[in-house]
Amino acid sequence: MEHFAPTTTATDVPIDVPADVAAVVEAALERLDLDSKTRLLAGQDLWSLPALPEIGLDSLVMSDGPVGVRGGTWSVDDPSLVLPSPTALAATWDPELARRAGQVLAQEAHRKGVHLLLAPTVNLHRSPLAGRHFESYSEDPVLTARIGVGYVTGLQESGVGATVKHFVANDAETERFTVDNRIDDKALRELYLAPFEEIVKDARPWALMSAYNAVNGSTMTEHRELQVDVLRKEWGFDGVVISDWLAARDTVGAIEGGLDVAMPGPLTVFGPALAAAVRDGRVSEAAVDTSVRHVLLLAARLGLLQGAAPEVPVDRRPAPVDGPSVAREIAARSFVLVRNEGGLLPLVPSAGRGVALIGRTARDARIRGGGSAAVHPAQVVSPLEGLRAALPDDVALTYAMGAHPDDELGVATEGFKLRAVLRDADGTVLAEQPLDLGRVRWMDSALPGDTDFDALATVELTGTFTPGDSGLHHFGTSGTGDFLLTVGGTVVYDGRDAAGADPMEVLTGRPIARGTVTLEAGRTVEVSLLHRAPKVAYGHLRGVAFGLTHGDPGADDDRLIEEAVTAARSADTAIVVVATTERVESEGFDRANLHLPGRQDELVARVAAANPRTVVVVNAGAPVEMPWRDDVAAVLLTWFPGQEGGAALADVLLGQEEPGGRLPTTWPARLEDAPVTRVIPENGVLPYDEGVFVGYPAWRNGTVAPAYPFGHGLGYTTWEYLALETAPDRVRVRLRNTGTRPGRETVQIYAEPLDPDSTRPARGLVGFATVEARPGETTEVVIPLAQRAFQHWDTTSGGWATTPGRYWLHASRTSTDDALSAPLTIPAAP
Repeated sequence: MEHFAPTTTATDVPIDVPADVAAVVEAALERLDLDSKTRLLAGQDLWSLPALPEIGLDSLVMSDGPVGVRGGTWSVDDPSLVLPSPTALAATWDPELARRAGQVLAQEAHRKGVHLLLAPTVNLHRSPLAGRHFESYSEDPVLTARIGVGYVTGLQESGVGATVKHFVANDAETERFTVDNRIDDKALRELYLAPFEEIVKDARPWALMSAYNAVNGSTMTEHRELQVDVLRKEWGFDGVVISDWLAARDTVGAIEGGLDVAMPGPLTVFGPALAAAVRDGRVSEAAVDTSVRHVLLLAARLGLLQGAAPEVPVDRRPAPVDGPSVAREIAARSFVLVRNEGGLLPLVPSAGRGVALIGRTARDARIRGGGSAAVHPAQVVSPLEGLRAALPDDVALTYAMGAHPDDELGVATEGFKLRAVLRDADGTVLAEQPLDLGRVRWMDSALPGDTDFDALATVELTGTFTPGDSGLHHFGTSGTGDFLLTVGGTVVYDGRDAAGADPMEVLTGRPIARGTVTLEAGRTVEVSLLHRAPKVAYGHLRGVAFGLTHGDPGADDDRLIEEAVTAARSADTAIVVVATTERVESEGFDRANLHLPGRQDELVARVAAANPRTVVVVNAGAPVEMPWRDDVAAVLLTWFPGQEGGAALADVLLGQEEPGGRLPTTWPARLEDAPVTRVIPENGVLPYDEGVFVGYPAWRNGTVAPAYPFGHGLGYTTWEYLALETAPDRVRVRLRNTGTRPGRETVQIYAEPLDPDSTRPARGLVGFATVEARPGETTEVVIPLAQRAFQHWDTTSGGWATTPGRYWLHASRTSTDDALSAPLTIPAAP
């Protein structure tokens, strides 16, 4: 191994790479002029870096994750496999399953020509109100890190780069571009940096994404202390640091602060702006060379730099796997059964009164959260479809809608035949494009017909609508701007809306109801949505993003609830699927509360009163309040279960699979019980006053118990913990399946100091493993303990220190339920 030649810049850290790769990188660097170097550090468009043929460098393509690989488009025309949400993956407590998730996503990336996946997200569940809670793994840094290591390993051993994000403390969405998160060093090190550190050291990710927010006064894209001193010099990170999209704001601050690539392009703080900064003496060319080395090394690893073999040749990639099968397995393994009175589950259906399935998302599946994590699947198995396929023919399955989870309109699809017409200021048609649905999302460089963005004046979505039902139809818009909406010659809306503060609002746009028109089933009418100011911009990012929305005439909730109650009363078992919506859980905003939207709580209560054998399936990526949880027979948390969620649900409900999940985060009974809820800054500052007391350690300090603790989850069998043997570097646990079914158990190991103090949590997760056994079978597992398990961040010395003394080690089913305990003494460091 050889080092790259060191330079004198503050951002350069020697990197260990094979000598032949180092030579290829250095030779390529020497052949680049300043303008080519700086161009390589700026995106050439929304998703890629430029090719430089003069050195044999191909373009590097990135794509959003983490549940799918979108590729270069955001369209139903380019579908993607959709895995369950990151909260679901963490609920499996299985790093090897996370590794398989990485492998199948890498397979998707190769299919779509993507080299670098912008995932995983390893920020913590600091508050249940965080809008992107579903896109992170856990409230615990150990669980987060181990799942992240598995995911990154699976991607990169398959030849696709991982981008660990968002570095660091991007734990909420409110004012995320400008908020300054104030975090003391102990909490920063022991909680928020900890998953990044373990993943960097154990999985060697090829890239990392710098967050929008500031930490302790410095915006992260310019945070040299964290991005250079900690990330590179202390941890040995040798990959590329990429900005979150539009996060880089200052040329000198970013390059000196350790940022390598500013995205998206082509107009960023790097590129020509960086070349100008070098020429006028504000930045040294050596600093630019450092970042170019990082990018060229990434290209070499991916096989994009001539002369350097890819780090993972095609013949060394894992064997291809069936993506939908993996999605189905992860979903079933992630479902958390938190209540099962009388052993109602698994269901044993028989001919007779049958099953009543209730809830709109039982039919119209909610498979993923909103925002940049959204991808479009080629197929979706809803709970209704999954149960229909799985139930015996002689078991009746009745479906009832129940209460609407929200009153928002959906994108115009069924019954619409639309096209987009682009015109200039004189009304001349510049281009036309057929549409599969009433929504457009175009970047300025990719308009239909190669239309000149500057010449564009209006875009019209026009065509016909043939309603399936007679009655009052609801129409609206999504996005922001100046709209004229007409249906059947009637002007429904004529007005203008201001853009929001967050670019995701511009891109996705909240659907806004504009008016109603009475229509007759089967009678076709003309429809037009004219956008008179369609061009939107955020920084240097420009494009067109808006849509037409629609809602059919619907029965009122009172009638729908009564129909659901009638169906439940007539059935042997009632299954109610409740859910959040994209306006509750998505990127760009935080939640205001933990309520299920609409009248879903009332729906559950009424159904449970009508049928004591009521199972509630909670289709949400993050905690919600469940005021009826003690009044129903069973509660199954299914997160956002991905495209195969309905099939996995049938597998679990009918006992083909065991609900394998355990909670990766604590579920409060009420929001006000949660120890950390604040996500709204004051004067641009959000203090993390709770320090290290986040998640279950904070709950232990309180006087109110949660609805369900961290680590909780029931299976379909029972277990007896027989023995626990301890050592400073490992524990050995022996246990037996005492039930009548094969099963899987998640063994959780917590360390508790016998002499606690107020500066550290009373207990913490230090290891875990899943085991399987047949009925009556005894099994054992050895769980390694990292040295860090018994260390703390010493703020006086500015380093890690062993915390010697006596500990209890607990082999547990949850963070509050200990099956076995044994002492352990940790000696003082020599």
